[in-house]
Amino acid sequence: MPLNRTLGSITVTALTDGEGAFFQPRAEAFPQATAAHWAEADRRDPGSVTADGQWWLPFRSFAIRAGDGPVTLVDAGIGPADAPAASWAPVPGRLPAELAAAGIDPADVDTVVLTHLHSDHIGWAVTGTPGQPYFPNASYLLQRAEFDAAETLNPGLPAGLIAPLRAAGQLRVVDGETALTPAVRLLPTPGHTPGHQSVLLTSADERMLLTGDLLVHMVQLVDPDLAYAHEEDPELARTSRLSALRTHSPTVLATP
Repeated sequence: MPLNRTLGSITVTALTDGEGAFFQPRAEAFPQATAAHWAEADRRDPGSVTADGQWWLPFRSFAIRAGDGPVTLVDAGIGPADAPAASWAPVPGRLPAELAAAGIDPADVDTVVLTHLHSDHIGWAVTGTPGQPYFPNASYLLQRAEFDAAETLNPGLPAGLIAPLRAAGQLRVVDGETALTPAVRLLPTPGHTPGHQSVLLTSADERMLLTGDLLVHMVQLVDPDLAYAHEEDPELARTSRLSALRTHSPTVLATP
């Protein structure tokens, strides 16, 4: 069964679409990390390193549900066998089975928040040929800066993702911090990509930050100054990471 955590009336379910070794050595992914950084990261998160020192990486989406209400899904995983992430991620993903195990039908999802448009976060957003939204009743939320950068991030995105969502009337472009409900807010956290966003949940005195790729490995929680090699703007990503961690501490982090 997928893992759940509750904040007041809100249930957050972690859905693991797949997992596998990263495609490059972790020392290349975090070139400024020292042996001391790695030792502490491995102590805190031993499941993220293999016996031969590779980065073992899960790929998660998160379902947010208040009571028996509609579902907000944060990120759309690595996707089926023919998804854009197939060249490097362990497709096919198992998100449909994870949703079923959590008692969620794709038709129950009324909002899909795409933290950003990297291929391991959009895999189940649009599927099939011709492409159709996998979640038929959902609005797909994207920051304006990410929408504007789509073709630069991946030349296949306008036709493969944006056009099918627009044709179905299911694309919603937002600009900046946006409240979805009194308890759920979108926060711009740019740098990893131009329009990267995170999701903040607040219930009474509890908070959860669904980070997207604001930080991608425990080593960046050991030292948030550490840059990740696959950030579009490392300095801006660092600023976003430090600001979010300082502003919203203490909080539970939900990391894809």
